[in-house]
Amino acid sequence: MKAIRVHETGGPEVLRYEEIPDPTPAAGEAVVRVEAAGVNFIDVYHRIGLYKVAPPFTLGQEGAGTVEAVGDGVTGVAPGDRVAWVGVQGSYAEKTRVPVAKLVRLPDGVTARQGAAAMLQGMTAHYLACSTYPLKAGETCLVHAAAGGVGLLLCQIGKLKGVRVLGTTSSEEKAALARAAGADEVILYTEKDFEAEVKRLTDGKGVQVVYDGVGKTTFEKSLNCLAMRGMMVLFGQSSGPVPPMDPSILNGKGSLYLTRPSLFHYIANREELEKRAGDVLGWIRDGKLQFRTEFEYPLEKAADAQRALEGRKTTGKVLLIP
Repeated sequence: MKAIRVHETGGPEVLRYEEIPDPTPAAGEAVVRVEAAGVNFIDVYHRIGLYKVAPPFTLGQEGAGTVEAVGDGVTGVAPGDRVAWVGVQGSYAEKTRVPVAKLVRLPDGVTARQGAAAMLQGMTAHYLACSTYPLKAGETCLVHAAAGGVGLLLCQIGKLKGVRVLGTTSSEEKAALARAAGADEVILYTEKDFEAEVKRLTDGKGVQVVYDGVGKTTFEKSLNCLAMRGMMVLFGQSSGPVPPMDPSILNGKGSLYLTRPSLFHYIANREELEKRAGDVLGWIRDGKLQFRTEFEYPLEKAADAQRALEGRKTTGKVLLIP
């Protein structure tokens, strides 16, 4: 079978489209024929070595497809079942081995493309808006990269919860997407200072929470956008890691809260995984949550997909199709 392999860390050019042996399931595992794999910044972090994985390895943490075989002792799924997963290395491939404990079934009416798009970004938006800082009707939040995969979902979930959503994007085209997803106000950070605009739009009060997946270039100003006892939720670092800071800064800006969460701490057991995935996939099935999946690349073009993602040339979800 074909897979995207990494033998040394570096730029997109290190991604190799190679023939490797078909996987066989061990006890407690299933082999899944991959129908769509999600492309995420965590894959970039693995490729460049920011998050360490011993090479050589097959890239990719997320996907959806059909079970082809199961190992000894497996009772939860069977060949022919439609499933999705996240947090399992090796999804940039035609087939992959997945621990059954990591698999969730796709409901009728949810496609493999939707399933692959939903797992990492969908459950990320879910835990951010429902657990890390549970949004409440009447509040105001700030969503950076509001036209990105997680950003568009946070806009939609915010509106489901009756929240005023402020978003930032780089262009009017992306701003239109954020508005369509539910953003009440969109700030073009390429034209205006987002901190000043947030203060203007909130009459100087600030927002209750900032959802920031950008990191280095937005962090300091994001803190200044928070209301007293507001929460800074730093869930990514697409612009680079945030420099060290003195925690007393949080006191001086209004007894702020700062957290750096990870999805995998919010799906740490089977019950949490099934609850979050069930909510997100159910919202998709019921038409309450829309995923943009127009940025699709064939598996062999994985390097192009990552270049587009890193270059902020995409909106919504980026998928690889084996």
